[in-house]
Amino acid sequence: MTKSVIEILSAEEMRRTITRLASQIVEKAGDLTDLVLLGIHTRGVPLAENIAKQIETLEGIAVPVGALDITFYRDDLDQIRVRTPSKTDIPFDLNGKNLVLIDDVIYKGRTIRAALNAVNDYGRPEVIRLAVLVDRGHRQLPIQPDFTGKKLPTAKDEKVKVYLQDLDGRDAVELIK
Repeated sequence: MTKSVIEILSAEEMRRTITRLASQIVEKAGDLTDLVLLGIHTRGVPLAENIAKQIETLEGIAVPVGALDITFYRDDLDQIRVRTPSKTDIPFDLNGKNLVLIDDVIYKGRTIRAALNAVNDYGRPEVIRLAVLVDRGHRQLPIQPDFTGKKLPTAKDEKVKVYLQDLDGRDAVELIK
């Protein structure tokens, strides 16, 4: 059976989507002095950095960005391919902060559950919100993003692939059927 690939977001559409996500985060945050972004490895990290750059462009304020590895917090390590953990890098105190977790795609919700458990080991933010580039549905846990770039209902056998310039040499989102 041959796979078909459909472009969901072009580079320009991704740029606009990131700008919209940044604007929504700013609007919801109010006072930006306690706002911090925490990208979930792998693609959530450059996505968080891009959103932070956009917030700085819009508001003139540099928002701190960190990186969170959730490998050892996952409940499905026996079911996923072997992977080398990335480095968690949180160069700020999480206590009392307005934290926005950022990931590329939300599917079942298990990655976010693991991220919430990991965050608890690093501090107690005042509030935790979730921003995702693509929400493909099929949740197994009661977790919903606060900020969504694109809602994309998918079949369970389909895949969503996010490409980011920093990692892949291009920006795009594709649906693979």
